[in-house]
Amino acid sequence: MDASQFAIELARVAADSKSEDVIAFDLRGISSVMDYCVICTGTSDRQMRAVADQMIDYGRKVGQKAYGVAGYEHGAWVLVDFVDVVVHLFARSYREYYDLELLWGDAPRMAWQRSESA
Repeated sequence: MDASQFAIELARVAADSKSEDVIAFDLRGISSVMDYCVICTGTSDRQMRAVADQMIDYGRKVGQKAYGVAGYEHGAWVLVDFVDVVVHLFARSYREYYDLELLWGDAPRMAWQRSESA
């Protein structure tokens, strides 16, 4: 699975796990540290940890290792680093404060939603 498809699948994992406002960005040529980024808002610290765990498990199943996880214990901002794809799981107030969408406002957003027939 290539990094683009992996980012799309991680966005779907987040949405399927009741994360809100899920966005995936294509940062190739914009960021020197990652190619794709998924941002979402969690509904609680427990839910955010569960989503991070599901993403890590999914990555293992498809051969994508999580090289780092930060913020897991605190549950306000959890970062899961798969190198080519980085996921930010935010509590609502942290997402509004850091506003990564503004930082990467020029980056193309990726269509990750499943079609109605899928």
